[in-house]
Formats: sequence, C-alpha cells, structure tokens
Amino acid sequence: MTSRLTRRQRRRVSQGIQYAVFVGVLVTIGVLADWDRLQNQFAQTDLIGKLFPDIITIALRNTVVYTLSGFAFGLVLGLVVALMRLSSVAPYRWVAGIYIELFRGLPALLIFIFVGVAVPLAFPGTEIPGGTYGKVALGLGLVAAAYMAETIRAGIQAVPKGQMEAARSLGFSHARAMVSVIIPQAFRIVIPPLTNELVLLFKDSSLVLFLGVTLEERELTKYGRDLASQSANSTPILVAGLCYLMVTVPLSFVVRRLEARADRAR
Repeated sequence: MTSRLTRRQRRRVSQGIQYAVFVGVLVTIGVLADWDRLQNQFAQTDLIGKLFPDIITIALRNTVVYTLSGFAFGLVLGLVVALMRLSSVAPYRWVAGIYIELFRGLPALLIFIFVGVAVPLAFPGTEIPGGTYGKVALGLGLVAAAYMAETIRAGIQAVPKGQMEAARSLGFSHARAMVSVIIPQAFRIVIPPLTNELVLLFKDSSLVLFLGVTLEERELTKYGRDLASQSANSTPILVAGLCYLMVTVPLSFVVRRLEARADRAR
C-alpha cells in the first residue's frame, strides 16, 4: 500500500521536475548549438578591440545624452499633462486625455518619423533647437510624457487628501499646496515607475537611426549596425548589446530596491 505524499512533498517533487526540465533544455541547447560558428560570427576578439574607445566615447555617450534629454523633457511635459488631467477645467482634461491616448497608442517609431518629417513640412523654414539632439529629446519626450503623465497622476491621487486640507488650513493657496506639499510626496511615490521608464527610454533611443544621424551622432544600435555591415560580422552588435546591459541591469536593480523600500514604507 503506497503512502500518499504530503503537500510539501508534492511541491518538492514538482520543483524537482521543473529543475530537471530546465537543466535538460540547457544541456540540449549546449549540445546542439554550433559554438564555433557562433564564436566566429559574434565573438571576434580582434574586432572587439577595434570598437574601443569609440563605442564608449561616441555611441554610449550619445545614447546616454539622448535618453537623459528625452527623460527630462518627458518629465516636465508629463507633469503638465498630469495636472491638466486632474484639472477642474473640462477642456484641459479633454486635451490631456486625447494626448495620453494618442501617444500611448502610437508606436514610438511613428513618433520619430513624425518629428523628423512631418514637423519640418508643417513648419517650413523652422528648425528644432539642438539639431538631432533636439529632435531626439522631442521624440522620446513625447512618447515618455504620455506614460509619465498617468504615473504622476496616480502618484498625486495616492497622496492622502488630508495633506491638501492641512496645507489649506495653514493658509496655502491650492497652487502653492500642490507645488510645496502634494507634488513632492507624489514624486516620492512614483520614483520606481519613473526609473523603470528611464530604462525603457534608454532602449527606445535606438530609434534615433531613423532620423538620419552623422558619424559623431550615432548611438549604440546605429554604431553596431554600421560596423557590422563594414566588417560582415555581428560582433559589433553583440558588444553594443552588452553596453546596453551595462546600463539597464544596474538601473533595473535600482528599480527593485526602490520598490522594496516603498513596500517597507507602506
């Protein structure tokens, strides 16, 4: 007569089977993969050496500049849109709602094409300040602001209503209470999702290549693709990917730490 397994024993058996399947998949991939061809195509050591220092001083630097400029513009615009979304004036709410739905629904690629092509056609003779850097900041910022606006709005609404009442009882106007009391608390609440948005923008900066950039304005993806085409080898693309991970992995770790700290505070 076989004894029935307890719940803990069934869980251990289930976990053991899952681990075995996972190891089996890894072993199968390791046995079947042609590692020599992969090394020749993605890990040419002599080609890796030729990528430095330009991949850091030009490509990675431009990627960081593009990301930070787009994030800064998106943060300011997102705050304005969030306040419009919460406004008691109906047209403000309508405009903010349309903007959020429009720019969250469109692919980021179409936004970059709009910035690079439609804006010059609509306003002939005008130039976006900053050249390519200004176009990138505008394109990334327009996309990011739609998401940040909803994040900031949720943060503002998460601040207890008693905070506004207390500020008004001390003689603060509504605007001053928002600036001095509500918005700072809201930003402390939404720091983790805003940091996550920064990670997403860092990757979306690869769309800069559709704007047409010079050699000195290339970001990581454009730089890797150009050198991969010149060398007929994919090693530059792999190195560019590793450069992305050098930034996104630490930022993702920071997001998890901030979320854990927020959970402990709550």
